[in-house]
Amino acid sequence: MAVSLFYLSIYLIALGNGGYQPNIATFGADQFDEDDPREGYSKVAFFSYFYLALNLGSLFSNTILGYFEDEGMWALGFWVSAGSAFAALVLFLGGTARYRHFKPVGNPLSRFCQVIVAAIKKNGVEMPPDGEEELYNLDTKDCSMNGSRKILHTDGFKFLDRAAFISSRDVDDQKRGCRNPWRLCPITQVEEVKCILRLLPIWLCTIIYSVVFTQMASMFVEQGAAMKTTISDFKVPPASMSAFDILSVALFIFLYRRVLDPLVKQSTGLKGLTELQRMGVGLVIAIIAMVSAGLVECYRLKYARKDCTHCEGSSSLSIFWQAPQYALIGASEVFMYVGQLEFFNAQTPDGLKSFGSALCMTSISLGNYVSSLLVTMVMKISTEDHMPGWIPGNLNRGHLDWFYFLLAALTAIDLSVYVACARWYRCIKLEGKCEEIHDQEESFIRVRGACNL
Repeated sequence: MAVSLFYLSIYLIALGNGGYQPNIATFGADQFDEDDPREGYSKVAFFSYFYLALNLGSLFSNTILGYFEDEGMWALGFWVSAGSAFAALVLFLGGTARYRHFKPVGNPLSRFCQVIVAAIKKNGVEMPPDGEEELYNLDTKDCSMNGSRKILHTDGFKFLDRAAFISSRDVDDQKRGCRNPWRLCPITQVEEVKCILRLLPIWLCTIIYSVVFTQMASMFVEQGAAMKTTISDFKVPPASMSAFDILSVALFIFLYRRVLDPLVKQSTGLKGLTELQRMGVGLVIAIIAMVSAGLVECYRLKYARKDCTHCEGSSSLSIFWQAPQYALIGASEVFMYVGQLEFFNAQTPDGLKSFGSALCMTSISLGNYVSSLLVTMVMKISTEDHMPGWIPGNLNRGHLDWFYFLLAALTAIDLSVYVACARWYRCIKLEGKCEEIHDQEESFIRVRGACNL
């Protein structure tokens, strides 16, 4: 019974995180009007402070709750966590009357599938060379796009344009006062699908970074446990070293917002680093962090006792030599994850903002899975011929440094792919807000040489 409750609690936490984390970032960004210069600037700053708040919560759990855990006060730790969640709920509900709310624009999954199905149904249609005027354009008068901004037509993914191509059958349906959304989709709906497809390569490149980020909660802790963790009579918990990461996040958010960003604007005359450029900088810093971790491991092995049965505390190298690698990971987070939140929020259509935030969280989750898979593969390959492998139970007999250097190399390759994807990427092009109407659907169809299906 106790085990069942334990697993139920874990899955409830996962369900809760999956529900609120993608939506709270989007909902917070919705409170700012992009058309207002001051609020537009505040919206950009919001993502930095949102990520800072997440890290401050982690600081609390890694210090106060970590102390409760070491002292065996598990029940008190759980009650404190429950109290924190309740306080957050009260604060959130307290601002209900002041929040800005936007009408939902329908199920994004069905809109996505409608474009794919409509394009496949019109696979045999011959598209004219310059047929943009024959594509179905709502001109801000369709309730299905209510509250959203119209997306301008782009040239990529030409096959999907068939979903918006007006055939003779579509004309007949329009004369009868109906439109089959599974046969004819407006340009904006087609462009929504194109936006998602363009985002996927960028998103895939962020998964390798999440593998690096995951090492803080796994290999960094194992490495720290094998180092000297005592200062006089006080023992430093290896997991608490992540406090350097959190402090680094806070410091670099301040430095970027107050120093680096204004300096770039002043020296280049531009608006500062773009989200894609900041994500690239985050990958570069992540490579440096892995190299730093590998060098620390080399020196840890140099000062370790090779004959020890257990590697815990077997090296005379102080655990505080890990501080630079934690700080570098924190700096890379500011550029990668904050830039990622801003990028996906800005580049997803109005009806898919939560989907954009969910992509950020999903890359972190997949990073954990890829990290586990990578460790399994490394151990399987490195333990052949009765070798202890790179990451054995006793790290003094392995080569954790080689694993860190492998991650640095993989991140460097990922950076090269990312640069290519970023150069290929084309930003979303939006018009003004769609008009709200409450009467029957009104639209016009321009037909030039309609095709029979």
